[in-house]
Amino acid sequence: MIKFVGYDIVFQEIPDEVTLAINLSLCPNRCEGCHSPYLREDMGNELTTGELDKMIEPYRGEVTCICFMGGDGDPAEVARLAEHVHEKYKGAFLTAWYSGRPQYPDGFRRSAFDFVKLGPYIPDRGPLNKKTTNQRLYHLLPDGRDEDITSRFWRK
Repeated sequence: MIKFVGYDIVFQEIPDEVTLAINLSLCPNRCEGCHSPYLREDMGNELTTGELDKMIEPYRGEVTCICFMGGDGDPAEVARLAEHVHEKYKGAFLTAWYSGRPQYPDGFRRSAFDFVKLGPYIPDRGPLNKKTTNQRLYHLLPDGRDEDITSRFWRK
């Protein structure tokens, strides 16, 4: 089961996209220096497809991407929700997953996502906007390649 603790429209998580970022709780990663440690807790409401649709509908035509922020405790459910977005909204939204995992989980369903951020937060390495980061944002291309677009966060 996936639980959510709020959502917001953001402009920095996925380059060139206006993103509806949904914060998911029950994070198992316990990254040192996490910017949202409260998301480790068992809190919030279950994120069903019905709840997801209630979040999305008011922003049709305004947001271009739906991003699941977390959900590492149940990657299959995150993928199922992303697949729901693709199936119900037929190209209206891209989907993204921000995971703290160092690599794709077993059984990862790449067709569910257009973007995936991988990597735990490591304080000495910094977040995505630091060239020293261990985290990576991938654009998952239709031909099966993962395009590393992390450098898009770095100031020139």
